[in-house]
Amino acid sequence: MSIGKLLGLTVLAKPLTSEEGRRILERDHYRCQYCGFDGMSSFENSLCMTVDFVHPRAKRGRKDPSNLVAACRPCNVIKGYRLFRDFQHAKAFVQQRRQALRQAWEVDAVKAQAPAETVGV
Repeated sequence: MSIGKLLGLTVLAKPLTSEEGRRILERDHYRCQYCGFDGMSSFENSLCMTVDFVHPRAKRGRKDPSNLVAACRPCNVIKGYRLFRDFQHAKAFVQQRRQALRQAWEVDAVKAQAPAETVGV
């Protein structure tokens, strides 16, 4: 028995090297596989790109190209450590959550603008 198992620790897959991450981003053409964000359209966009473990490392996800996708930081954060049956279910969750967050933001934006508009009248 390993010392990690003895202490109740889980063993995570080693993080990706820069080279491994670059290969995944290139394979996916620097495009977020969840929302379609184009990481190549500008330098600033390229800074937002990450590689996501579809089955999270924290839940024994493997460092295998079939488990890795290019993702923008917002989508990667939204997906988090949740487990999904497959990538399509993860993508559906991320898209639905993004839509809900957008709708809540739009409501808040309208509320924030309403007082400013009435003050000038």
